[in-house]
Amino acid sequence: MDFQSSAQKTCYDRIAPWMDELFGEATVAFEDEPLFIITIGSAVASTRVVPWGENEALITTRSYVVTDVDATSELTYYLLRANDNILFGRFALDSEDDIVFEHSLVGSTCDRIELKHSVTTVVRLADDYDDEIVARWGGKRALDRWASPDGRS
Repeated sequence: MDFQSSAQKTCYDRIAPWMDELFGEATVAFEDEPLFIITIGSAVASTRVVPWGENEALITTRSYVVTDVDATSELTYYLLRANDNILFGRFALDSEDDIVFEHSLVGSTCDRIELKHSVTTVVRLADDYDDEIVARWGGKRALDRWASPDGRS
């Protein structure tokens, strides 16, 4: 596995056993990049360790909540209002207007409990919100999107 910094490698080496202990069979670790995929309920999340500056790393967990959705003003207002009530993480639209939920931790100070709460919060909120968003605005839950044969339909 190639790391872009020693801080990224140190962080990855510290959290890899935690991810396995915390999430067990729900976790898939990639062999070629510092990335884990966690599937719980209808939510799929990725936890990635990325370099942050020269001497630090971030642990970012992101879940695709709903894909293939029309980002109407009503929907984006709903997401902004939801962000106001969420203590950890945020909703956003990615470059393809898919709805994501994401939270980041500073790698050098993260402990096992923080990692657990960050990942479970992202997965839980994605799982809580995906059905309501699909019912009101359409689109596909992330798990439904990737369960299809072509990954897009």
